[in-house]
Amino acid sequence: MTIADIASQAKSASILLAAVKTDVKNNALAEIAKALKANSEEIIKANLSDLEEAEKNNLAAPLLKRLKFDQAKINDVCQGIQSLIKLDDPVGKTIKATELTNGLELYKVSCPIGVIGVIFESRPDALVQISTLCLKSGNAAMLKGGSEAEKTNSILAKIIARATEKTAIPSGWIQLMHTRQDVSAMLKLDSSIDLIIPRGSNEFVKYIMDNTNIAVLGHADGICHVYIDDSADINMAVNIATDSKCQYVAVCNAAETLLVHKDIAQAFLPRLKDSLDKFNVELLGCEKTTKIIDIKPADDNDWKTEYLDYKLSIKIVDNIDEAIEHINTFGSGHTDTIVTSSTKNGEKFMNLVDAGDVFLNCSTRFSDGFRYGLGAEVGISTNKIHARGPVGLEGLLIYKYKLIGKGHTVTDFSNGKYKYTHKNIEKDFNL
Repeated sequence: MTIADIASQAKSASILLAAVKTDVKNNALAEIAKALKANSEEIIKANLSDLEEAEKNNLAAPLLKRLKFDQAKINDVCQGIQSLIKLDDPVGKTIKATELTNGLELYKVSCPIGVIGVIFESRPDALVQISTLCLKSGNAAMLKGGSEAEKTNSILAKIIARATEKTAIPSGWIQLMHTRQDVSAMLKLDSSIDLIIPRGSNEFVKYIMDNTNIAVLGHADGICHVYIDDSADINMAVNIATDSKCQYVAVCNAAETLLVHKDIAQAFLPRLKDSLDKFNVELLGCEKTTKIIDIKPADDNDWKTEYLDYKLSIKIVDNIDEAIEHINTFGSGHTDTIVTSSTKNGEKFMNLVDAGDVFLNCSTRFSDGFRYGLGAEVGISTNKIHARGPVGLEGLLIYKYKLIGKGHTVTDFSNGKYKYTHKNIEKDFNL
């Protein structure tokens, strides 16, 4: 079967899936969680095989950590599915209702996008999260995971497909691609696929955008910043910087660059180094930083590098304006946070930093669909289109206009029989 055939199946399924009732979708999600737990041994066996092969190929330690899918990870994704079941169905919600004239009512109503192609990294848990989010939002999914997780992804996709076959979910709604050639073929199928979500480097996302006519929701590098303002509480600043960097380093919302106001650097940096030394973090710093703490010098390339490892670059800045300029120059528009006791500076930072997620006095690690209550995420969008930041259920929806009349014609308005009122009405779409 060709990729075009697979995409055609997904397209047909998506049309039917858009009208599936909430209880049917929730029942299917429950069946998926049940099947994952029942087949844990088979899943873990496949994952161990992937891990063994990845170690032979010298896959980097952070990527190995992402690849691991043990019983704890299975329990986590099943818990995520239960949380997803509890969320309101986002499909069919009235966004706006307008009376055009007496008896002629216009409704703007949420609906699924259709067929979503997602290319993601070596994280088997991402396959479960993405597919279940697509199901809840009424979308068909075409998925391509990292080659390192081929065996794990294959068994997960089969289990999920089999579980939903027991329900009234249309078959063919989940499809798995296996090779780079499959992805190349997918990019040409703009008649079947409605949206592509690539998760990876800036170069990878740009390649996808340059080689398809399909709409692309880009999730590029996570070059996230923590800025320590001159009025920051030092204990708070150390805790937030440490958590942002070390809580889990192999993820896109971990901090990669720390910016420190010159007036607090002398007191703050030694404390920070003591904290990060406990995690064996390799520190690189600007010339001013290396005069305060004994670390290696950083170069211009470090400011635009996503390490995904126990490594952090540090730069001392003269003021908040320099910090904002640095972030908007070198950041990826993902997540940036300021630690300050100044409401004025906090507001300035949050208004002027150009990113999907901008925080005040908290860790960058909070930028996550599950933590936002979105039911996990298919990715974090660094684009400025219909969805930005963590893309959960709402980011997988678009809308359609539904107009209900009573025999109205445009001629009736042209001849003066009716006049437009364009009055907002508090009313949900319901026939």
